[in-house]
Amino acid sequence: MKLTRKELVQRRHRRLRKKVNGTSERPRLSVFRSNQHIYAQVIDDTKQHTLAAASTLDTELRAQLESAATCEASSAVGKLVAERSLSQGIKKVVFDRGGNIYHGRVKALAEAAREAGLDF
Repeated sequence: MKLTRKELVQRRHRRLRKKVNGTSERPRLSVFRSNQHIYAQVIDDTKQHTLAAASTLDTELRAQLESAATCEASSAVGKLVAERSLSQGIKKVVFDRGGNIYHGRVKALAEAAREAGLDF
């Protein structure tokens, strides 16, 4: 039986989440990538609470972006989520690529968050 691309991503994500866990000292930077948008959240898994979030659907970014499905848009989301988490005093995070390959839009988001001041 051949698995679909979505099922393969979900399998990788479940396998990845066995090892990656966010705490209050070092929350998890979770990335979800759809065909048209990208979403990033900083999550404390012990309290099951989202501390900061950003996506290409944010009104701040929508006006600036031509298309939401580009590496340029992903890096803008990475920068924004980093700014929001730094304003809450979060500097160190654990990166959760969401089962996606660390390439393209996911990589652009991660590198932009690192440049903006997040440590992972």
